[in-house]
Amino acid sequence: MSGSFSVSGSAPCRFAHYFVVCGIDTETGLEPDELAALYQWLEADRQGRDPDAAATGENFEQSPLKRTFKSKVLARYPENLEWNPFDQDAVNMLCMPKGLSFRTQADQRTPQFHSFIITREDGSRTYGFVHTFYEEVTSPQICSAMQTLTQMHNAESTSANTPSSSSSSSSSSMDSLASSLDEADSPTSSSSRRAGSYDSSRDTLYVSKALCLITPMPFMHACRRFLSQMHRAVTAATAPPLPLESYVHNILYEVPLPAPGRSLKFHGVYEPIVCQRPGLGELQLADFPLAEAFSLLGVENLVQVFTCTLLEMQILLYSHDYQRLMTVAEGITTLLFPFQWQHVYVPILPASLLHFLDAPVPYLMGLQSKEGTDRSTLELPQEANLCFVDIDNHYIELPEDFPNFPNKTELIQELSEVLLSYGISANTGAPPRTRTCPGSAPGSTPSTPGRERKTVALRQMEDDGRNGNLAGEELAVLELLQGNATLERLQALTKRTGVTVARVDALRAGVKAQLTEGQGGRTAAEDEELRNAKLNVQLREVCASRFTTMFADYEAFVIQSAPDLESWLTNREQMHNFDKASFLSDQPEPYLPFLSHFIETQMFATFIDNKIMSQWEDKEPLLRVFDARIDKARLFNVRAPSLRSSSYQRCTILKESAQTVEQRLMKIDHTAIHPHLLDMKIGQGKYEQGFFPKLQADVLNTGPTNNKWSHRTATAQRRKERHRHQTEHLGLENDLKEQVEGCLVLQNSMAFWEWDKASPPPIKPPKKSASASCLKFMQEARSLGKNLRQPKLSDLSPAVIAQTNWKFVEGLLKECRMKTKRMLVEKMGREAVELGHGEATITGLEENTLIASLCDLLERIWSHGLQVKQGKSALWSHMLHYHAREEKLEQQQAESPVSHVPERRKSDCSMAMPSLRVSLIQDMRHIQSMSEIKTDVGRARAWIRLSLEKKLLSQHLKQLLCRQALTKKLYKRYAFLRCEEEKEQFLFHLLSLNTVDYFCFTSVFTTIMIPYRVVIIPIKKLSNAMTTSNPWVCVSGQLGDSGIMQIPKNVLEMTFDCQNLGKMTTVQLGHDNAGLLAKWLVDCVMVRNEITGHTYKFPCGRWLGKGVDDGSLERVLIGEPVLPSGEEDSGRGCYTPPLQRSPSQIRRISVTSLSGRGYKPTSAQIQEAIGEAVNNIIKHFHKPEKERGSLTVLLCGESSLVSALEQFFRHGFKSARLFQKTVFVWDFVEKAIAYMESADQMGDLQETAEPLGRTCQSLCHYVNAINSTRRNIGKDGKFQLLVCLGARDRLLPQWVPLLVECPVIQRMYEDSALLRDRATVSSHIDVLETLHDFPITLEASIVKGIAL
Repeated sequence: MSGSFSVSGSAPCRFAHYFVVCGIDTETGLEPDELAALYQWLEADRQGRDPDAAATGENFEQSPLKRTFKSKVLARYPENLEWNPFDQDAVNMLCMPKGLSFRTQADQRTPQFHSFIITREDGSRTYGFVHTFYEEVTSPQICSAMQTLTQMHNAESTSANTPSSSSSSSSSSMDSLASSLDEADSPTSSSSRRAGSYDSSRDTLYVSKALCLITPMPFMHACRRFLSQMHRAVTAATAPPLPLESYVHNILYEVPLPAPGRSLKFHGVYEPIVCQRPGLGELQLADFPLAEAFSLLGVENLVQVFTCTLLEMQILLYSHDYQRLMTVAEGITTLLFPFQWQHVYVPILPASLLHFLDAPVPYLMGLQSKEGTDRSTLELPQEANLCFVDIDNHYIELPEDFPNFPNKTELIQELSEVLLSYGISANTGAPPRTRTCPGSAPGSTPSTPGRERKTVALRQMEDDGRNGNLAGEELAVLELLQGNATLERLQALTKRTGVTVARVDALRAGVKAQLTEGQGGRTAAEDEELRNAKLNVQLREVCASRFTTMFADYEAFVIQSAPDLESWLTNREQMHNFDKASFLSDQPEPYLPFLSHFIETQMFATFIDNKIMSQWEDKEPLLRVFDARIDKARLFNVRAPSLRSSSYQRCTILKESAQTVEQRLMKIDHTAIHPHLLDMKIGQGKYEQGFFPKLQADVLNTGPTNNKWSHRTATAQRRKERHRHQTEHLGLENDLKEQVEGCLVLQNSMAFWEWDKASPPPIKPPKKSASASCLKFMQEARSLGKNLRQPKLSDLSPAVIAQTNWKFVEGLLKECRMKTKRMLVEKMGREAVELGHGEATITGLEENTLIASLCDLLERIWSHGLQVKQGKSALWSHMLHYHAREEKLEQQQAESPVSHVPERRKSDCSMAMPSLRVSLIQDMRHIQSMSEIKTDVGRARAWIRLSLEKKLLSQHLKQLLCRQALTKKLYKRYAFLRCEEEKEQFLFHLLSLNTVDYFCFTSVFTTIMIPYRVVIIPIKKLSNAMTTSNPWVCVSGQLGDSGIMQIPKNVLEMTFDCQNLGKMTTVQLGHDNAGLLAKWLVDCVMVRNEITGHTYKFPCGRWLGKGVDDGSLERVLIGEPVLPSGEEDSGRGCYTPPLQRSPSQIRRISVTSLSGRGYKPTSAQIQEAIGEAVNNIIKHFHKPEKERGSLTVLLCGESSLVSALEQFFRHGFKSARLFQKTVFVWDFVEKAIAYMESADQMGDLQETAEPLGRTCQSLCHYVNAINSTRRNIGKDGKFQLLVCLGARDRLLPQWVPLLVECPVIQRMYEDSALLRDRATVSSHIDVLETLHDFPITLEASIVKGIAL
């Protein structure tokens, strides 16, 4: 049966590739850990101490039992494999991340198990499983050296009279390193011993040793059991049945990988071991216990971390236990199906390499904590986009601007029920913390008050989490239910009526499962493995089911435009592979905040790339399984009607998936060859209790030659190589992945100081020719991706580190170019729609996602290469430094006798607005004054949004970086901000964003107080500049109004503070008609937002006063945005047409702008104007709600419905003046109403049809209500109000025929008037009726004082 085993990827089908032993090399003796010494050097340099003094000599402040010493790979079998070359430095470091540790008989020496992962350059993974135990030191030289070190330490501590731990007082960003210099082996060592001392005459010395299996697949349980049996064989009183070489040879060469969908039994030293592998149509193998991950964090916390992972944030896991780090990291990534984490993935980061956290890219890393270390002392290079997961204390800190996973509550409920069915409590874990501010952005989680650290004890985790026992609370509930007859009857009644008490049933099922489990002659370990396997697959199926539901129709939006693979690869960067806008428009509203972020990630882009590649290549395994599930779901459910439904669909295959796993483990498909005696030299492999022997290399370095399956892989290897040629380009869309991850483990700042003190960084590599062939393109991609994600740890030369950071810089620059290009294309796409071209491709939500992504990129750029981290936001910290330095310079200039203040020019009241000062510091002060924003990260993001809205982002950042002395002080030589050419290109890319308009600050921070400036500009030639009456003004915007504010007499300019009004729409201007010079001719009113600089002009051009013009004492003015003064300079001259006005109208002669000045529009122009005004209103309602402009502008502004109807009614007036008095349209309306009311009193209207009579009554009622209002609006204002109310209440088309039929029309209009042309009137009524389909709402400023 062994012949049926298949190949997994490029690895042959052996169960294990290497067996490794790490420990102390007695020949070389004690050597200090090089990486720990490197760390001490860097920390000394960072803190301004003499690094050479720190690095030279021994560290005698610490007890030698608490220091780290260099471990070595003592043996590995086989020596090397062609398909998986042995990386000695990486394996050594990951087997013993803390280096060697020593113990005496007084210390606890419990064996520890942990696992690790190495990601190769082609993206494939190798797993390592490590069993660490303590072995007695027999070398007299080692014991003597320890004795000497102890005496020197005692002398040092006596003379210094200080505590032995030098790291305790340090709050450095690398505080966790102390864990590698101290013992951190879980909460142990309760026995108080003599401060880590060692006396060779009295104490027995022990040193750590590690046994490691390296495998191609994560068979965690099987490897753990095999290694623990190997250790048992060493410590047992009697020798094992066979020499240890037999068992190692067996697992390396005679145990195959299980075939997909099959189980395998092989033999350890004492007991058989069973493992299983999922079939081709099932979820891939995941052997790490998910239940433990959920128990450690709690279901809600784990779902939140899972969401951060999907959104490709930086995730840092923190625990004292390496295996916990691995369990949580692997648990989260296995839940991602069908997607895969594409970025830096290092579940165990040796503490001496903590500088890797400086990488300005998404990562998932695990950091070992020192027992008792406070989170507050751990300062990380960048925290703006960081999800911090404290596993041991069961709490998380979330980034700001964090959207929730769709149907999060229901998902948590379903996962909790699955856990509960296995008797595992789902309630462990503290509530998630967030670094948020209320005003930071929409969708952000509210801030958790108080940052004090809560420690939530693990609920009986030691004895029940892994064994599946019920937590005390669940057991108590069940006992209460079973012992209470009333509750039992109540439950029986609910069952009969079809209601189920889910939690009680789940509890009972969990207890029942525990009672039945273990029956049938299976060992406890086998039962635990079966439970874990079943629970793992059910938890993963719940998450997989969510993605199957959410992305059931993703194929419909994949754009497959390339004719063949080569052309697709060549044009990959220029192509759009997925119709994002259409996909989002098809999703339920609650899903959008998450999905709009998620479809921008690298993991989603790679998923879509794999889908397109599947036209020409075999489907990627995860994609094949996912597509099969979608096809199956379609057979049972046609989703057309419920496409936009956000209702939660539970997973339907939980029972079936658990049964499949159970059947495989209960019925063994294949049994491997038993371990047997090998052809070994006599006398070797001698057993000595407590010591792991030196194994015979000659029998373990070569496998048997007669195994068929061991040679079946050459063809597959060649096929894999060909496939790699075509797949390694994936991720080129975002070069950051391949350029940044390439040297993760090289991101140690060992040689960066040399740049500061010596030569500049190396010359950039030359750019490749754009005309390179596809093959060369892919080879280049592969060379860029060398040592992808986790390269050799040994090569830490300055040249390599310089090259690594050069790749970081290039990657950040490329990401900036891609992001700004995307923002421009999407924004301009929408504005093309305003101009009448194409279809919109961006939504407000998508725009917000892109801006949030830009904020994240800027934070990562400012975090790269920081000398010393200060505060959570590197950008805001830099700005504070700049602010302090500028203030200091200002003070020096003020004290200087030569300094002079330039003379300020007096502002002439006829001028429009005084210019707004462009100042980075002024904008900072505005942000600092916003009490709604609580954090530095929130302030930095608000400042970016404000600068982007003001079109000053590039200019401000250029100003910030022009202080080169400050930049040199804050940043290391290799930092992005100190690479001059790249910095210039970066600022140029940001400058391109000035070509489009953003309202990303105004639309997000809706509750802040904003200062506004109002300037009233009268027409001085025809009237007084001032008025003797008491004027007032009220400014309205999309978010509210300022209320009526009195303007001081003889003042034409005023400022006021008010809650954000949004985009301004109307200004009400009026006065009380008091005094001798009460009449006032106003040209316009200007209003400016003093924070954003947005200025609006409200044209008037009319009189305010009784007995002049139409007698109006107040007017409602409609605003339009104007260019801020001075925008022509500083690269801000680009401006998009205002959304409120149709550009096609600008090129045409306006119907209303010349009215009353000798210009008479033709009847054709008037009719076209009415059609266009109605059409603009209809288009307004067809836009997404968040993107609609001002409806008031379309109703009352230039080229609006009111102005078009006014021209319609004004056409054909018999005379403009009768007896020197101006006649207005409202005069005709009033006469018509007077006629209708008199006719009604005489009974003429009673004979008319009922609907017509009601319409007549409504018109009279509305006109009388407008006339009786207390507002002093003139006749034109009253006509405007009548039109607006008629449009709102769908009465306008019914009123027009009444006015046309009224006999008054014959006296006031000529025969040629449009109003007397029945065909024209009829067509206009039809046009106006199209507005009935839309809910027109009027601004309060228009209908104020009208009770209708």
